[in-house]
Amino acid sequence: MSDFPSFPPGFEFGAATAAYQIEGAAQEDGRGPSIWDTYSHTPGRTANGDTGDVACDHYHRYPEDVALLRDLGVDTYRFSIAWPRVVPDGSGPVNPAGLDFYSRLVDELLAAGITPAATLYHWDLPQALEDRGGWRVRETAERFAEYAAVVAGHLGDRVPRWITLNEPWCSSFLGYSVGRHAPGAQEGRGALAAAHHLLVGHGLAVQALRSAGAREVGITLNVDRNLPASGSPADRAAVVRADTLHNLVWTEPILAGRYPETEEETWGELITGQDFRREGDLGLISQPLDFLGVNFYRPIVVADAPYRESDPARRVATDNRYAEVRLEGVRHTAMDWPVDPGSFTELLVGLKERYGDALPPVHITENGSAEDDKADADGVVHDHDRVTYLRDHLGALRAAMDAGVDVRGYYVWSLLDNFEWAFGYDRRFGLVRVDYDTQRRTPKDSYHWYKAMIAAQRG
Repeated sequence: MSDFPSFPPGFEFGAATAAYQIEGAAQEDGRGPSIWDTYSHTPGRTANGDTGDVACDHYHRYPEDVALLRDLGVDTYRFSIAWPRVVPDGSGPVNPAGLDFYSRLVDELLAAGITPAATLYHWDLPQALEDRGGWRVRETAERFAEYAAVVAGHLGDRVPRWITLNEPWCSSFLGYSVGRHAPGAQEGRGALAAAHHLLVGHGLAVQALRSAGAREVGITLNVDRNLPASGSPADRAAVVRADTLHNLVWTEPILAGRYPETEEETWGELITGQDFRREGDLGLISQPLDFLGVNFYRPIVVADAPYRESDPARRVATDNRYAEVRLEGVRHTAMDWPVDPGSFTELLVGLKERYGDALPPVHITENGSAEDDKADADGVVHDHDRVTYLRDHLGALRAAMDAGVDVRGYYVWSLLDNFEWAFGYDRRFGLVRVDYDTQRRTPKDSYHWYKAMIAAQRG
């Protein structure tokens, strides 16, 4: 069918979700509080004061959601495990009820013929660890490895694919620098320390997963395609700083075993005076991976800008003399993100050009769009814009593959409408509409399109 891009045999199609965004049951069966429980219950932090207390009630309704996945025809499902549901205080006693929930979920997936892909950390740090310093301190990375060992020991016989961290840029910079994500801090060196300790935690978790016999181990990064607002030298220099912050702080240590050569230009005394790196960290961080997860939604256009904070000691780590500029001439989603599929191709090809054989096989672990979904009286959503977005981005992905990038799979974000972090329930990314009052699930047109697209690949 000409409406569908074509992919090679063995290419995997999936859908993705995250624990805090869909599970609910925030205080049930021994689950401890996370930083997102604290953050979302703090007045003024989220739209409408929304929280993940109930979300999509997936904790109780997971058989219905797995049935939707089975009907969709996906090969694989990416979900995340809530650290505070398994180890409520972040360290110490393990909660058997939490492990049992994920064991039931995995068994349900396998019975439906769907391969589980588990993310160990999708931003829900146990609050007890944040109270002791959070990702600013190395102890959190060490506790993360212990948690990884517990989960892999319990599920590793049935879960073949493991992702250590999801989008550590958001955890470190949005969480500890901008303050728009939990824990809501606005710090300079603290955010850079958090970024480094997330990388250390990744390395320690890789070791724990390997020791448990994990078959596929990777990490998911939201690497960005950063474009200059103009051809001026100042705007091009701003792109270098943006690339350092969004991309190189992660890809250089993980894939090349080095820190970015542009980090001093980007962060100045915040990085030159650091005391959180230790000898041997780069070797730990740069262990070989079986795949790299890439999340992509939109390009970023940046222009040169002055420091927003005059006092160097108070500059947050993202205050790097650039500003994001709106990309004109293209459609924008409900997140006000520009739709530019060609940037997806360029990003992937750029990764291959920069890292060559050091770039492992790629899985697109998130891609999708929030749209102004309007349901009719029966709850049906005709989301033509989302269908177009998915079709065009899958075409852009195929173009990157044709250019030599080894991409093995694609997960659409997201299976369900869900709690969209600081945006609460005002943004809908799902292939399936969720009526949050009744928890009724209704597949949208995009669900049926994705289902037909997957079926077409199989002839």
